[in-house]
Amino acid sequence: MRHGLAHKKLNRTAEHRKALLKNMLNSLIKYEQITTTLPKAKFLKPQADKIITLGKKESLKTTKLLMTKLQDIKSANKVKKTLSKRYVKRNGGYTRIVKAGFRYGDNAPMAIIEFVDRDVAAKRVDKKKKETIKDQKEEKKLATK
Repeated sequence: MRHGLAHKKLNRTAEHRKALLKNMLNSLIKYEQITTTLPKAKFLKPQADKIITLGKKESLKTTKLLMTKLQDIKSANKVKKTLSKRYVKRNGGYTRIVKAGFRYGDNAPMAIIEFVDRDVAAKRVDKKKKETIKDQKEEKKLATK
């Protein structure tokens, strides 16, 4: 019988599951859209919604709770300043899961989890544009001549 078993274990130990959740939450907050397996996305969705709801409350206690759950100051600040302001009028359902077929290697069901009114530019936070790199190389060439 399955009484009292509230969440999926994802075939991981408790420490691994906790670290996985924290890393996925930070990535979701940073990029506002991530691709993962469907069970992981279903595991992440309620936690992400709770983080946004927590960020909407203006108090020192909620800020400290965000820091303990995320352990990343940039993510906590983004939740408090950007995401909570974006979802002021929304009462829940901040994320959506879109099924994205099956993975090539092991045929695992894949999904995209994203914020509902997401910023499309957030997906490219760490990536440099090829044009800017080319422009920098050309400027170096002109400077050496």
